[in-house]
Amino acid sequence: MSKKRLIDNKNVTEVLDILETMHPEAACALDHRDPFELIVAVALSAQTTDVSVNKVTPELFRMYPDAESLAAADPDEVMEIIRTIGLYRNKSKNIVRLAGKLVSDFGGKVPHDFESLVTLPGVGRKTANVVLAEGFGVPRIAVDTHVFRVSNRIGLTDEKDVDATEETLMKRIPESSWIRAHHLLIFHGRKCCSARKPSCDKCGLNELCMHNNL
Repeated sequence: MSKKRLIDNKNVTEVLDILETMHPEAACALDHRDPFELIVAVALSAQTTDVSVNKVTPELFRMYPDAESLAAADPDEVMEIIRTIGLYRNKSKNIVRLAGKLVSDFGGKVPHDFESLVTLPGVGRKTANVVLAEGFGVPRIAVDTHVFRVSNRIGLTDEKDVDATEETLMKRIPESSWIRAHHLLIFHGRKCCSARKPSCDKCGLNELCMHNNL
């Protein structure tokens, strides 16, 4: 099967400029004050909305403001705080284990290298990339469901899995724009290019989008 046509390399920057015009407010939607709060919030956000996570983290971080206190927490008590979000039972255990690993292996601090981050319980490639980019300003592109869908739909990439999508995006987008592109693609997926019914009539990418130009 032949690959879908891709947006020309010369137009990739234009795509980002249009997305910037459409979504100037694009930013990390998870409330956090430091890398510890960020990594816990990202871990909690799996298969649930950022809005729902933001509703439970103020109380969570009031009770457990650092890795040491969360590592010593009773998972059942953590569960009661986060029970309104999806998979709360497993997530309560996972974030306590994550905090424990931070304390035992990293002095209670969130590491700022990819290899160390992915040794933490519940931290995969996407979460590690989010923490590096948002928590430490390291250029990375975290590919979540929105980034994967939008990138492959509009023709920035034409890949079958998230790892290949990440690799292609890193090749096609200037490194200085990786973090910003991540946020713009997420917001475009949430606000315009939805999974079931994309709002193509309201989209500024119509002339460039391969979804409309096949």
